[in-house]
Amino acid sequence: MIKEYQNLEVWFVTGAQLLYGGDAVVQVDGHSSEMVAGMNASGLLPVKVVYKGTANSSSEVLDVMSRAENDSRCVGVITWMHTFSPAKMWIHGLQALHKPLLHLHTQYNKSIPWDTMDMDFMNLNQSAHGDREYAHILARMRKNHKTVVGYWKDPETLGHIAVWERVAAAWADSKDMRILRFGDQMNNVAVTDGDKVEAEMRLGYHVDYVPFSELMTYFDKVSDADVDALSDEYFKEYSHSAELEDKGSEPYRKIWNSAKAELTLRAILKDKNAKGFTTNFDDLGDVNVEETCRGFDQIPGLASQRLMAEGYGFGAEGDWKSAALYRTVWFMTRGLPEGCSFLEDYTLDLDGQNSAILQAHMLEICPLIAADEPKLEVHHLGIGVRKTKTARLVFTSKTGYGVTATIVDMGGRFRLVVNEVDCIKPKPLPKLPVASALWVPRPNFEIGAAAWMMAGGTHHSCFSYDLTPEYWEDYSEIADIEMIRIGADTTLEGIRRDLRINEIYYLLGKALK
Repeated sequence: MIKEYQNLEVWFVTGAQLLYGGDAVVQVDGHSSEMVAGMNASGLLPVKVVYKGTANSSSEVLDVMSRAENDSRCVGVITWMHTFSPAKMWIHGLQALHKPLLHLHTQYNKSIPWDTMDMDFMNLNQSAHGDREYAHILARMRKNHKTVVGYWKDPETLGHIAVWERVAAAWADSKDMRILRFGDQMNNVAVTDGDKVEAEMRLGYHVDYVPFSELMTYFDKVSDADVDALSDEYFKEYSHSAELEDKGSEPYRKIWNSAKAELTLRAILKDKNAKGFTTNFDDLGDVNVEETCRGFDQIPGLASQRLMAEGYGFGAEGDWKSAALYRTVWFMTRGLPEGCSFLEDYTLDLDGQNSAILQAHMLEICPLIAADEPKLEVHHLGIGVRKTKTARLVFTSKTGYGVTATIVDMGGRFRLVVNEVDCIKPKPLPKLPVASALWVPRPNFEIGAAAWMMAGGTHHSCFSYDLTPEYWEDYSEIADIEMIRIGADTTLEGIRRDLRINEIYYLLGKALK
């Protein structure tokens, strides 16, 4: 069981009715129990499915949906109509449920028993009938949900359910997500800003500003002994040059300062029960840090890298939307092998058909995506209020398929922009000692980059090797936000059409509300 999901549940509710008598309900209940047990035993579902019985009337549907809505362990509900379940009885229950909903169109029996099928069997195995009745009311109510079609034992069917479970779990995690902003946005930057009130209403998370003076109260409480111990941990965990361990040297002092910054951030994040944070290189504490040793001597890059690997959301230059989205990406991918990171479009390699985009940042790239063991290094960083040396982990990313995503505020609505990419092997960067990735956006550099910009995508994004567009389709459905997908079949004509149609759809929808 994945640690982050072990206390979570997905409820399974079967639709039926009492028309066929009590014995029929017993049979329906038995089939449902067997199915849920088999789904859990498959090992393919990351969140435990809990069978909550059959719903045979409007009052029973309302009762189970209300309980699901109010149970903190329940992150979503799977519904299945074993037989014909009159859909009007689902109205009040569906109105009460605001958690993620999945409609499973399946059947207890895989095949039709041609030689033995009689009317009793027909009456008790009407998913082909009942699921369409139920789906109609979902459509009539404009109820956001995911539909999965297939035999309940098939790995492909269970795979689609697993994707939705991960997204539902991450959605639940965002409902008590607190992001701390140390410093404000970078001045005059538009794309990383946005409406925090609307974000909390629509996406669930809460963003708080923390003045650097408050952060320094935690900085002052960090003991030298703890900093020494964390510095030693760095040397044990990461490859590094021997000079970094010379306690009388400037490089060691920079390692030590980075360790103190990490302990400071950990303390305030824990104290305030926060799941993510942002930094800004223009606000780092006392100006005379080299003399007073009070404040960060440079942006806390090493700390940000390590905290991201543990699941804390991060956004550079005050980008609170990326900080929240990274936490969601990390939570979705628990137990998956390849890793995720905050990234920034850094510079272009314009080489015709081989053109690519270098993804990097000043320091803050998560080591979960590293191809090889990250190396601990100290180098000068000439940006922001501090222009001094600082520590960081240096590596290049794995090669392979991945998906990157960002959320932008379009004024009146949020838009999720998703791009499938192919990470390729970069050339060495001897004079740029940072973590990096090199990728070609799908369908190719020209269309992928143009489509991203046409959609208003940010220069920051949250990347994963493990996610697919299906995850983001489920996320946008649950969040009820616009999604633009850029992939192998994308054309610029199609993107223009989608953007224009979406503009009408969302403006009209707002007017109708």
